[in-house]
Amino acid sequence: MSLSTSPTILIVAAGRGLGHALAEQFHLQGWHVIGTVRPGSGHTKLHDLAANGGVEIETLDIGEPEQIAALRRRLDGRELDAVFVNAGITTEDQNVTIGEVTNDDFTSVMLTNALNPMRVIEALQDLVSPTGLLGVMSSGQGSITNNELGQREIYRASKSALNQLMRGYAARQPEPKRTLLLTAPGWIRTDLGGPDAPLAIEDSIPRLVTVMLDQLGTPGLRFLDYRGEVVPW
Repeated sequence: MSLSTSPTILIVAAGRGLGHALAEQFHLQGWHVIGTVRPGSGHTKLHDLAANGGVEIETLDIGEPEQIAALRRRLDGRELDAVFVNAGITTEDQNVTIGEVTNDDFTSVMLTNALNPMRVIEALQDLVSPTGLLGVMSSGQGSITNNELGQREIYRASKSALNQLMRGYAARQPEPKRTLLLTAPGWIRTDLGGPDAPLAIEDSIPRLVTVMLDQLGTPGLRFLDYRGEVVPW
């Protein structure tokens, strides 16, 4: 059972950037927010948001399976209306090719962007309402159909892998009742997106939250951008 009468969302990686913006928007929409920050991250924007009430902070490094299990134990008995995993890194040289990437960089990006988000979904799924939402932050660059320019090969591959894993997860649900979402927020000016991106956070995230809320209660898996438009696989 939720500790709040408001609907509750758990947002993984909510300390800054897109994750913090999501937490802020859901908070403004009247949701109770549980946001995670990495251990040792110190004071974050999420802490500032929590000072106003209606926001809880948990610590989680999604690269550590034991920390995912510990978070699951701490949330035991809670009912969540939504879980959303916001995770994404890339290589230092974003244009490194598949033939040039190091084993360590390839492994790090694939673990963070594809495997670890799905570990969170698998671990926390039973806390989510039968008609709730499970979502992950994908990217339009994960679309194989739309990849006509190349570049950012490792990042693209990791998000395509995430999409495939989420599709496999959806296929395992015998009669899906939950909303399952892969979201593409657009190219945004963040540490990951860089200074040349055409969108500011405020151009994308409020619209993305509206899309998520509009989809809530519609069962099955969709891959949608921040405008609510279908992204081709």
